Amino acid sequence: MKEPTDADRLKALEERIRQAKGAPEARPHSEEHYSQAQLAWRMVIELVAGLGIGFGIGYGLDSLLGTKPILMVLFIFLGFAAGVKTMMRSAQEAQEKQLAGEAGKDGDDRRGD
Repeated sequence: MKEPTDADRLKALEERIRQAKGAPEARPHSEEHYSQAQLAWRMVIELVAGLGIGFGIGYGLDSLLGTKPILMVLFIFLGFAAGVKTMMRSAQEAQEKQLAGEAGKDGDDRRGD
């Protein structure tokens, strides 16, 4: 029995690649759900981190300067604003990623020309 030549093996590999690309497999529902849960936790952590950092800076400055709750309250609000801004950036990033995936799946670009 004759062994396949490199050219034959290359053609067989190209055929397998063509078949694999021809039918893209859909992502399982559980994986999509996991991705959404992961995004939600990321957003919650970003908000809480902003509040915590704002509280820490405000409390520290209040202790140093003797202005007890004023700077703490101010920096809590600033931390909240920073957390919300970071959350919105994460949501926009996730939306762009989803739109890019849909555009790639449909085979068209979603620009409004």
